[in-house]
Amino acid sequence: MCCPIRGEYDQPEVAGETLTLTTTTSTYDTGLLDAIHPEFEEMYGVSVDAVAQGTGAALESARNGDSDVVMVHARGLEDEFMRNGYGINRRDILFNDFVIVGPEDDPAGIQGMSSATEALTTIADAEAPFVSRGDNSGTHTKELNLWEAAGTEPGGDWYQETGSGMGEALNIANQQGAYTLSDRGTFISQRSEIDLVILVQGPIEDGPEILANPSGIMAVNPGVHDNSNYDLSMAYIGWITSPGAQDAISNYQMNGEQLFFPEAVSEDPNFQQYVPEGWSSNSTDT
Repeated sequence: MCCPIRGEYDQPEVAGETLTLTTTTSTYDTGLLDAIHPEFEEMYGVSVDAVAQGTGAALESARNGDSDVVMVHARGLEDEFMRNGYGINRRDILFNDFVIVGPEDDPAGIQGMSSATEALTTIADAEAPFVSRGDNSGTHTKELNLWEAAGTEPGGDWYQETGSGMGEALNIANQQGAYTLSDRGTFISQRSEIDLVILVQGPIEDGPEILANPSGIMAVNPGVHDNSNYDLSMAYIGWITSPGAQDAISNYQMNGEQLFFPEAVSEDPNFQQYVPEGWSSNSTDT
């Protein structure tokens, strides 16, 4: 029998199935996924169950076989996940940045600083209240990396770990007149409800590059968890990295401001996105 006509098997037979996506609280709480998912669900006749967790918890769910695909933003944790064989087919997907926010009167005097690490050191020296998510999320991981880069170990009565998502951490910081590290998207989505202001900008507004916040997406390896919905995961990754979905991400706004910036479509794609950072073809013996 001759080969099937091109296009006959373009889409996997997934109608009626559910894709479990574990993702960061920022992409979920900002409403981005609710805005863009209907197109994918209608295209394939499926539903997407987006479970919002910190990056560490999202990856742990995937390691346990409780997720089909993960969308997270802590490259070191993503690389570990791939090196251990749990994740495959990683793609860059979008980025925004982190900002340091705090009360408008800025008791530590960090406003406008060009160095995020200097700002954190100044907060620590002043023992000004600081709220940490403390939840092994991508934001918490970035915060710990910043403290390490600053050569400062936070602790004491001024430093509070909440074990909460970004939205709740912002609310607690607002109630206590404290500083915190936030992704820009979640801060914009809540700005009208809190009194905190951006005091140290990220690279989107010409702040330090160390505050960049890229996100990646990976399918769960069906060789490790044979119950994972690999066909639907790959359909989803293909869709969300397509020009149309990337345009939808770019066009998503809140209060007239763009929250996320697409990164999957590029004239010069970065090969490093597909493999753990530092990997090369010469990194293993042949």
